Amino acid sequence: MSMAPSAEGSRTVQMPKIDERVVEGMRLHEFLALTTDKELAEAVEAMFMACKVVGYEVRTASCNKEECVNAFGDQQLAVDLLADRTIEAALRASGVVAIGSSEEQPIEKDLGGTTFAVAWDPLDGSSIVDTNFSVGTIFGIWRGKRLTGVTGRELEAAGMAVYGPRTSLTVSLNGLPGTHEFLLVDNFSGNHGMWVLVQSFYTINEGKLFAPGNLKATQDNPGYAKLVQYWMENKYQLRYTGGMVPDCNQILIKGKGVFANPGSPSAPAKLRVLYEVAPIAYLIERAGGASSDGERSALDIPIPSTDIRSQICYGSKGEVARFNEMVGKRYIK
Repeated sequence: MSMAPSAEGSRTVQMPKIDERVVEGMRLHEFLALTTDKELAEAVEAMFMACKVVGYEVRTASCNKEECVNAFGDQQLAVDLLADRTIEAALRASGVVAIGSSEEQPIEKDLGGTTFAVAWDPLDGSSIVDTNFSVGTIFGIWRGKRLTGVTGRELEAAGMAVYGPRTSLTVSLNGLPGTHEFLLVDNFSGNHGMWVLVQSFYTINEGKLFAPGNLKATQDNPGYAKLVQYWMENKYQLRYTGGMVPDCNQILIKGKGVFANPGSPSAPAKLRVLYEVAPIAYLIERAGGASSDGERSALDIPIPSTDIRSQICYGSKGEVARFNEMVGKRYIK
């Protein structure tokens, strides 16, 4: 890792490791060719193919509020089921995914492949699809044939797709530094369009932008109440949609900010580590940011079951340190 003089001239600071082979404008197949793990490239490519179709399904779905209930008791729109089936079919067809688990079907399912276990949230934020807000897909890829008894630290790759005015997919792979955003262009049907690299992220700076989730917790989590007050008193910009994917994605795009979703006795943590918390932590940390459950990196949270949940904070290192100091885990124990 290279070193550069600091502004004070008396110290040196670490500069992020950058892979100069990764350049804007390159196609997905060119990017994936940079990894020596060809099976991992195939698994990641399968997710890109699936998200291309899901993006088209989201844009063309009729959101008439016909609701289903998943195994966790969450209401879900019919488009969730379409997205889930699309992703499972793509992973099964890849031949390299042995085990799969969806937040909508939280079991470890045999997908007939060889090498990886993949967890995914097919359509995070589906309850706001009918409002035409941005929603997304989250996924994590582990080597092996199990998704319990692991941590995010063992991830081989992770990604999140955003279905908004544009369809984008941000991904990070073991062995390739940084986190990288691809844009889907010429997507006039579910079978068309190509993924083009538009930017790479290596640093997340300090900056006054905040996305406060689960604000109900401020009623009996004094630390969170004080943190929200701190943000407002210091004139942070509020940028919160209610969708975890766009709210976390903006930290990467803007290169600054914080997303927090703490728990409290009356408003417990609801985000699932396997499907949401760990994959996004992987993306944020590999982009130079930080994550925490109040005490430790979200990548170190044990995953003994598919339903394990956690409070979470993502953002710049300074903002996450402030979350640990002011909120921690003292109010949810």
